Amino acid sequence: MRAALLQMTSGIDPAANGRTITQAIADAAGEGAAMLFAPEMCGLLDRDRKRAAEVVAREEEDRVLAAVREAAAKHGLWVHLGSLALLRDDGKLANRSFVIDGSGAIRARYDKMHLFDVDLPTGESWRESATYAGGERAVTVETPLGRLGLAICYDLRFPDLFRALSDAGATLFALPAAFTRPTGQAHWHVLLRARAIEAGAFVVAAAQTGEHADGRATYGHSLVVDPWGELLLDMGEAPGLGYAEIDPARVEAARSRIPVLSHRRPIPGVEAL
Repeated sequence: MRAALLQMTSGIDPAANGRTITQAIADAAGEGAAMLFAPEMCGLLDRDRKRAAEVVAREEEDRVLAAVREAAAKHGLWVHLGSLALLRDDGKLANRSFVIDGSGAIRARYDKMHLFDVDLPTGESWRESATYAGGERAVTVETPLGRLGLAICYDLRFPDLFRALSDAGATLFALPAAFTRPTGQAHWHVLLRARAIEAGAFVVAAAQTGEHADGRATYGHSLVVDPWGELLLDMGEAPGLGYAEIDPARVEAARSRIPVLSHRRPIPGVEAL
């Protein structure tokens, strides 16, 4: 089965971002893809909270989500909508991903669990928890490519999440992201390969790239990693569509060679001497 990845340079205009995604759905369907994967914050990427607040909507009112559902139904294509910023009832935002089937129905939702609060040596400072509320549950969903485990960006650094997803039957993980350039250069490839190898699962990671309208710069390099840790796709830094074949037989081959899932044991505690 063929997976399509959309690497974007999302900006501060949701309508423009939505047009990019819906055009990618049409193009991916025309190329025979079974499913399209979009990056984190594909509907709006804006660190100006006041400006972003003017366009962020509740899920049922979000125009990008509505347009993507319509396009998915029109072209009969499954879509992993990497994530959108959506308004919650408590006034905070959710960083929420969606799996949409070929009829336009929402099959799964996942709110990013781990929030990125950090001061970087470059002088960049990020406080996601000031605006966003973290999710409270892990999610898997059956798709044409297999059982998909959902994660978003900073979740990548927490292997317990991926252990839980693979224990729940996931044979591939979606990891949409907007990685900064310094952290991307240092950790992106190695952590994605590690998550794939640990679970004997595919990792599909659609990413933001380039210089954005809000002033940030992201790393790009959307990747597909197979269950043995082999890179099947690295899109570099240019926006656009990339494709990779997802062969479920590779999962069984990797897990039979190194059966880590059956060897996992609960860790009751640590003896501190």
